Amino acid sequence: MFGPRPERPVFNARHAFAACLAFAPESGGIFCHHASALRRAPAKAMFQAMSELYHNRVLELAADIQHVGDLTDPDGSVLKVSRVCGSTVKVDLKLDEAGARIMAIAVDPKACALGQAATSILAEHAIGATIEEVIAARDALKDMLKDNGPPPEGRFWELRHLEPVADYPPRHTSTLLAFEAAVAAIEEALASRGLARETAG
Repeated sequence: MFGPRPERPVFNARHAFAACLAFAPESGGIFCHHASALRRAPAKAMFQAMSELYHNRVLELAADIQHVGDLTDPDGSVLKVSRVCGSTVKVDLKLDEAGARIMAIAVDPKACALGQAATSILAEHAIGATIEEVIAARDALKDMLKDNGPPPEGRFWELRHLEPVADYPPRHTSTLLAFEAAVAAIEEALASRGLARETAG
């Protein structure tokens, strides 16, 4: 069912934070507003921000992503890209015959540790999830990050580990990539079967 398995990214605290700081306009890379602000911040503030965002559980999740690769014949396959930092996440999935539950998933994340952690949570818990659960998790994650909403509950409860990201708007897009890609892949899968369901968040 799965294609070739790509090399799994490995993260540690130093690498995770360095990835956010590595892109600068003077080097021809992608500009990260959050990184620019932190470069101008006092060292103590920089360390505090790093500790809040890239705490141990986030790094553990980012370093242990299940179902990395491609599905050979997915019902839906979507690549999402962050225009802010250049992170990407691709999600392939298969639905059951009723189009109600996810039966298989594969992910291909090329993202910062926050995007990797969110992808890890999705990949670990998606198989067997109803499409409503995935959509609700995407909506709850977005609400938590952008509107100070409560952390997600249920199957994808570990998204609460990303709650500190709410204070860093430039990181919102990369953190949402995996679930946005999953919902878009669900839409594609349903459309291929002539089914329709409300997924807008």
